[in-house]
Amino acid sequence: MIKACLFDLDGVVFDTEPLYTIYWGQIGRKYHPEIEGFEYKIKGQTLVQIYEKYFPGEDAVQTEITKGLDEYEKNMSYIYVDGFEKFVRELKKQGIKTAIVTSSNLAKMEIVYHHHPELKSYFDHIFTSEDFKASKPDPDCYLTGAAAFGYKPSECVVFEDSFNGLKSGLAAGARVIGLSTTNSEASIREYTQEVIPNFIGFSLNQ
Repeated sequence: MIKACLFDLDGVVFDTEPLYTIYWGQIGRKYHPEIEGFEYKIKGQTLVQIYEKYFPGEDAVQTEITKGLDEYEKNMSYIYVDGFEKFVRELKKQGIKTAIVTSSNLAKMEIVYHHHPELKSYFDHIFTSEDFKASKPDPDCYLTGAAAFGYKPSECVVFEDSFNGLKSGLAAGARVIGLSTTNSEASIREYTQEVIPNFIGFSLNQ
């Protein structure tokens, strides 16, 4: 029996991943032109992870990237993935608990709340990078989400779009549904056979 649904944010709740792809593509071409598809390699990672792996010890570069990202996010469009609002309202009617489990930080979420003050009403919990000991693909974030409700991971459904997120949900032991908003349906099926393009017409009982 499904008792809770745990949602990643970008590419799952909001269709923002194409916009982040543009930003990180620019960063990749500027600082790491030798890395093909840099913008795809960093998906699902926190800023700390990205900096530690690709910009270690480069404080000035990190500061410049963070400043640019902050400005970018302030002016970004936060458009719900098609069908999401109707789907999450239906979950709440059914008594199914809901939570956001994102690698984004609190500062980013404040920007999101400014654009969508109603977002908090859709979720029982909102977890950000500050709440986790380890980032995706480690299962810690989804184990934390399930534990907050007192449920087993097997009683939860995880909605993810990135490969690291899919790995995280699977490692936690949850049922994982992939959204093909960021990666192709075929590539997501390497992790889960449950893949949807958006939430229009979707039901957990399908």
